[in-house]
Amino acid sequence: RREEAHAGMWHTRAVVRGVAAVAAAVAAAFSLTSSGQSAKQPVELGVLGNPARFAAITGQQSTARLLIAGWGARNFAQLFSMMGDHPMLGINAGTVISPAAIARGQDDDYLQALNAGIAEFGKPVYIRPLAEMNGHWNGYSAYDSSGRQRGPTHTTAMFKKAFARIYLAVHGGPDVNATLHTLGLPPFKGDLASNQLASVIWNPQGFGSPDLPGNSAQSYYPGDRYVDVVGDDLYFINGKAEWKAAEALYKAHPSKPFSFPEWGLWGLDDAGFVRAMATFVRTHPRTALISYYNGEPGSIFDLASKP
Repeated sequence: RREEAHAGMWHTRAVVRGVAAVAAAVAAAFSLTSSGQSAKQPVELGVLGNPARFAAITGQQSTARLLIAGWGARNFAQLFSMMGDHPMLGINAGTVISPAAIARGQDDDYLQALNAGIAEFGKPVYIRPLAEMNGHWNGYSAYDSSGRQRGPTHTTAMFKKAFARIYLAVHGGPDVNATLHTLGLPPFKGDLASNQLASVIWNPQGFGSPDLPGNSAQSYYPGDRYVDVVGDDLYFINGKAEWKAAEALYKAHPSKPFSFPEWGLWGLDDAGFVRAMATFVRTHPRTALISYYNGEPGSIFDLASKP
């Protein structure tokens, strides 16, 4: 009710007309290729936050809703049911479990529950594990804020094996353990359902933080075999957005669909950033998903709080 009341404050006639015009313009921009022809596949639109409230603010009809859960939650089918037509579940391991422990199967019960939850849901889902892995604020990153390596349990090599194990658990099927054997990793105990409707997003930041060669996005790439969609989180922050890094990620993986699982305005307002996103989507036809990070009502990301 609080969110509905907050959204209602913005429904003056002038705002509604303005929002409708902007929504129509952005929708048109997102639906065209650089040549002006209709794109083969429309870009899927998502949001972190309340989709109904975001629709009231912007007119965007979001088919994907991003929720980020900590490692250990097991109510997957319930979570998916709250996340729109095409759920996007982010998994943040924090400091609960290390990449090495994931790779070695020390909490396979969690991954098997994830596999079962996807199978029970029975519809397309995005799974976005261990995102922004080249950001020091994440406990599974190989580096801390000073640039020191976090040790043998957190190397980029261990991260790649952990990511591969998560990917195999998500998709399941009869060949999982044979593939794990080739990676030098222990098998799962018991069968895993085959989830052909799931898509795993590998989602670094464009530039590492700290920005070191060993902390680059590509240092964490597990290989094409273990990635369905490449992602980049892009914000307008401190007066700029890192479009160069987004371009590099797009070009680095030409066989993969591209996405922005998070994009938004970090405490600032800039209509040019939204237009630049429309231009990127229009000129990069492999872009499959963009998900706006609207945050909570009144947060620094919330569009309703911006001019």
